[in-house]
Amino acid sequence: MSEDKTKESCCEDTKQKDCCKDGVAKVGSTVKVNYVGKLEDGTIFDEAKLHKGPLEFKVGDNKFLPEFENGVIGLKAGEKKTITIKSENAYGQRQEKLLQKIGKDRLPKDVEPKVGQSLIARNEKNEEIVVIVTEVGEKDITIDMNHPLAGKELIFEIELLEIVK
Repeated sequence: MSEDKTKESCCEDTKQKDCCKDGVAKVGSTVKVNYVGKLEDGTIFDEAKLHKGPLEFKVGDNKFLPEFENGVIGLKAGEKKTITIKSENAYGQRQEKLLQKIGKDRLPKDVEPKVGQSLIARNEKNEEIVVIVTEVGEKDITIDMNHPLAGKELIFEIELLEIVK
């Protein structure tokens, strides 16, 4: 999409003209991006093509990691940028207190736990969370309730496809 079309499409609504009159993404702009998320060793942990296509969001709404959202500020349609987000600004550091030993008797009867297996559990707020089995003993298992990306630096390759408005 050419820059002129981007300006036209994002500025049709007169209330939104300031968001993109210069064709640059700002806080408040709704944008579409392609992205690839990698770890320091190059392992890909997420990318737009694994979902329904480009990611669309309003910059500053904090629906995603704030540093990811802020990474598009100043970009024009077609521009690319690589950003690195430290673990403390992403999913935090790993916390040993989030490793817990539980009795196998607390598992559904049809579940035979294995190291590395993901299970669904409920936290203290009764919200469903994914936990990973890290040890399997005779009568109990150890689960890790840390986010899988906790303690990891995240690298995102971002391409701004369009400033929607």
